[in-house]
Amino acid sequence: MSAADRLTDALYGLGWGTVKKLPEPVAVRLGDSIADLAWRQRGKGVQRLESNYARVEPDASPERLRELSRAGMRSYLRYWMESFRLPAWSEDRVRGGFDVKDVHHLTDGLASDRGVIIALPHLANWDLAGAWVTTELKTPFTTVAERLKPETLYDRFVAYREGLGMEVLPHSGGTAFGTLARRLRDGGLICLVADRDLSESGVEVDFFGDTARMPAGPALLAQQTGAILLPVTLWYDDTPVMKGRVHAPVDVPESGDRASKTSVMTQALADAFATGIAEHPEDWHMLQRLWLADLDPAKGPS
Repeated sequence: MSAADRLTDALYGLGWGTVKKLPEPVAVRLGDSIADLAWRQRGKGVQRLESNYARVEPDASPERLRELSRAGMRSYLRYWMESFRLPAWSEDRVRGGFDVKDVHHLTDGLASDRGVIIALPHLANWDLAGAWVTTELKTPFTTVAERLKPETLYDRFVAYREGLGMEVLPHSGGTAFGTLARRLRDGGLICLVADRDLSESGVEVDFFGDTARMPAGPALLAQQTGAILLPVTLWYDDTPVMKGRVHAPVDVPESGDRASKTSVMTQALADAFATGIAEHPEDWHMLQRLWLADLDPAKGPS
């Protein structure tokens, strides 16, 4: 392991070991301070966040984009402070930490025994939403995690999420899809963050007026297993309670081949994600390139 990898692993270990012991107001202030420092330094992540917000709000002034990126970094650090502290939260704190609208789409789907796929963008704190599902709804679920470097950091994330009641599968290796399909056929629940394609073989969608690529997995799983596909969006407000919405199910089209059905369904997910992001852009933690024109500068401005 390189020195940089050791440092990265140690910093995350410090977060999970130390931040969870801080009083909540202290952790909030610490997160805001770190966010503001990173924002003032205007590193690549902050610049990319601002560039992505310009896609969401194309008429925004430079001042508005700066305001959004500062709020976005504070939201991002709130996610991290909460995540470091989640393992120490009581069940009552988890239950009270999330307020979700239209949850009947989820509970009705679980009661049907068809299996349910939740697809989310990188909005607010998806780990907290997952902890709420396992705590309030008493429903375990399976998810997929990107393999991080160093390997010890990936192991930390797996242990953290398993401690919240999730089954975690590695994104790489080729076996995740089959395992997810089996969980759904057994009437289970899977949750996938699905606004950024990691395979470079995803589905092209129209997203805020330009072309992006999103993973085909949620739509393919719904077609193959008959499971219910539910988009979910999350956001923060001025309270300690995260908010969320379970959107109406994305149905499998009655006609067309598998590729065309997958395209239609993935576009429907993208549209639901865009609705939530447009309402709360500062809570969209997308610090990477997403649109094809940004991934390949030859296709347009980055």
